[in-house]
Amino acid sequence: MIAMKRLFCSPLNRIAFLGSVVLTGCLIAPASESALPHLVQKDGRHALIVDGAPFLILGAQSHNSSAWPLTMPKVWAAIETIHANTLEVPISWEQFEPEPGKFDCSIVDQLLAGAREHKVRLVLLWFGTWKNGSAHYLPLWMKQQPELYPRIIGKDGQRVDSPSPHAPALLAADMKAFRALMRHLKQADRQHTVIMVQVENEPGSWNTVRDYSPAAQRLFTAPVPVELLKALGKDGGAGGDWTAVFGKDADEFFHAWSVAHFIGQVAAAGKAEYPLPLYVNAALRDPLTQPPAGSYESGGPTDNVLDIWKAAAPAVDVLAPDIYMDDSAHYLKVLELYRRPDNALFVPETIRSPIIARYCYAAIARGAIGWSPFGVDQQNQIAMTPSATPTADAVLESIASNYRVLGPMMREIAQLSFEGRFQAVVEEKDTQPQTLALGRWQAVITFGPPVFGYGRNPQGNPEPIGRVLIAKLDENEFLVTGHLCRVDFKLTDAASGAHRDFLRVEEGSYERGVFRPARIWNGDETDWGLNFGSAPQVIRVQLGTF
Repeated sequence: MIAMKRLFCSPLNRIAFLGSVVLTGCLIAPASESALPHLVQKDGRHALIVDGAPFLILGAQSHNSSAWPLTMPKVWAAIETIHANTLEVPISWEQFEPEPGKFDCSIVDQLLAGAREHKVRLVLLWFGTWKNGSAHYLPLWMKQQPELYPRIIGKDGQRVDSPSPHAPALLAADMKAFRALMRHLKQADRQHTVIMVQVENEPGSWNTVRDYSPAAQRLFTAPVPVELLKALGKDGGAGGDWTAVFGKDADEFFHAWSVAHFIGQVAAAGKAEYPLPLYVNAALRDPLTQPPAGSYESGGPTDNVLDIWKAAAPAVDVLAPDIYMDDSAHYLKVLELYRRPDNALFVPETIRSPIIARYCYAAIARGAIGWSPFGVDQQNQIAMTPSATPTADAVLESIASNYRVLGPMMREIAQLSFEGRFQAVVEEKDTQPQTLALGRWQAVITFGPPVFGYGRNPQGNPEPIGRVLIAKLDENEFLVTGHLCRVDFKLTDAASGAHRDFLRVEEGSYERGVFRPARIWNGDETDWGLNFGSAPQVIRVQLGTF
């Protein structure tokens, strides 16, 4: 009983323990068929359950052509450098099925062995029919038969370098290959090293809103599918064709349905073999200006067609944004658009850059199940930053600075996020201070390297790289971590005349789900608020008044 009382002495410990009991019946569930990774939803929030408990993907995606024995050593080195717990890595159809019906699982097996050796999880990316709107990952034997596996025909009658979603042979071949991949995973991965699978990659088409082939035209002038009308609440449009029902949006909505319906069938075929969580990633349109169709990749799960995708591809669990936007207005808007009661928020690709690293905290505060920068292995030294490119070491360190803090308490963060307890602030250029509403309290955040002394406040970082993540554990108790910033608290009811008092400030870490204080902050560490530098620090704060 003494040990149990100590376990429950803190609100956070109660949260971690009870969450584990509710979800698993024990703190760590054994890997088994019953422990298959899966998604759960409650009150509009989501969690990815791995080994029986919430899991936060602290991810890293390799370059497209890195999943080979020649290049994987650089990938594993990068994963270790940034302390990622999950590698996202492609499986190319052209490698997986070099001859019709003959499947080469060697790369899959090598990835499984490597991930287990390096103690990380995998998210496999199926580069099948679509890769960034093209068909470049089709096997050679398919590329040599363009009449059987056709490209889209544009409005001008010219072929477009994008696969047609109205090609029965292509659909059948993709279903067969993806089914084989998932069947092999079921047999070869009883440890559940692979926790999710991406179906295709940024599907859709560039340079044409949709396919105008004869097969597509017949479907476009036919009645809109009844299941879509019901899903969109347009039962009154039954019997109408796409133009009659959707007007100016008809071309784009038709293409979104066509692509999603194709991929939904591929996903369903794979899930019938092995029901891991499946997702499709999106090349985005501008979420603020909402540009006209044709100015961005059409057909994929952009923010304006998410309902269509949900109706057309129910076997796909998550529609996930690839965010290559570097300003807060766009980045945070995308997070809001893809965080839906029917859709878990997951950022499978984003820019690898110090100024983008701050958005990891913003995603977690919005309930994200994971966040992952692209191209961390730097194989081709492709610049993914929008302005002056920092050194490779600086890029990796910006990611590592997040993961060193979050990794040791990944399970606790995932549980607290599932319960909706987090809020975050990211630094904005020339915007000081910022506040967070926390019930009885407000957190006041200023950014910049720590400074000490009365009347002295941080004056901002040279680049906006600061961030803060706060979990409300109880009315007067908070878990806080930050990067190059100061966090202080004040009473929401300023008229009360009471003053904030730091009753106890503990720096610590987690061991088996329990917060273990390493030292108590006081004096210089609390006289001017809680000051965070670049070193990983996690603080538990209990507030009172005097």
